[in-house]
Amino acid sequence: MNMIPELLPHIESELQHQIARLDQPRTRLFHEMLTYHMGWTGEGAGPEAAGKRIRPLLVLLVTASCEAQWLYAKPAAAAVELVHNFSLLHDDIQDNSPKRRGRPTAWVKWGVPMAINAGDAMFVISNQAIMDLAKHYPSQTVVQAASILHDTCLDLTRGQFLDMSYEERTDLTIDDYWPMIAGKTSALVSACTQIGALLGNASDETQNAYRLFGHHLGLAFQVQDDILGIWGNEALTGKSTASDLVEGKNSLPVLFALGKQGKFAQRWKQGPITHDEVRSVAKLLESEGGKEYAESMAHDETRKALDNLQKASPRGKSGETLLELANKLLKRKQ
Repeated sequence: MNMIPELLPHIESELQHQIARLDQPRTRLFHEMLTYHMGWTGEGAGPEAAGKRIRPLLVLLVTASCEAQWLYAKPAAAAVELVHNFSLLHDDIQDNSPKRRGRPTAWVKWGVPMAINAGDAMFVISNQAIMDLAKHYPSQTVVQAASILHDTCLDLTRGQFLDMSYEERTDLTIDDYWPMIAGKTSALVSACTQIGALLGNASDETQNAYRLFGHHLGLAFQVQDDILGIWGNEALTGKSTASDLVEGKNSLPVLFALGKQGKFAQRWKQGPITHDEVRSVAKLLESEGGKEYAESMAHDETRKALDNLQKASPRGKSGETLLELANKLLKRKQ
């Protein structure tokens, strides 16, 4: 039996409990900004607006797969999801994105200054949430969990810095890609699995196997996202396949083809790609091996992730659910 339906209500209630710190007479609107972004309130609220809660699920499933009490790990699950959403609030501003999961973004509704402040609040609450582990864990474990989370937050900002600083550069190579996505995508996934194992009282060796599982899972997920961003089925992914090429995103297929210095590279260096060109440019990119190379890298990272999960030896119903979730993430429909 899949454990996810059992875990999700606990994740939502813990997140609501943490965000309720702002639910006071003078800050009701402030509180609403966070509940809106989390998908609980406002027009279009519901599961689609909330997202899949993959990161907190990973924390709780890993803890449970170590045969420990996952209920005690709920504050950590909330903390990682709050970090993720703090980064999304700021990303939407930095990327000038008007929509998030089909709804107007917080900055569109309340303005940039208010949305920045809402993201800051989300970040602070994530740090308060991780400290709530002290109710059930020794202080040394709480400090270790908080340290992993804090190091990860710095990695997130490093990855975002690289991503933004790459936008105007034309000399990037594949070697520049991996440090960026390791920070932007993989670091938080890795933190989820590592913290879950820590709270599961796993051995150092098992904690490291879970950490590497999360690391490679995050890398594989991002490479697959790059592929779907150009060649995916919009009806299935919910994401426009035009946006990555039109926005000039330095994705893995693009960087591979730029290294070939062929016709794709010539067109890329001439300036922005228009919507009318997307289909022909995507075909050109595929013909020069960009798609095949990215698929091979996604396959390699998937194998590494699953190898490390096997080393971690997850147990019980939670272990089966964890493997099922990993396979679902790693075999996304195109």
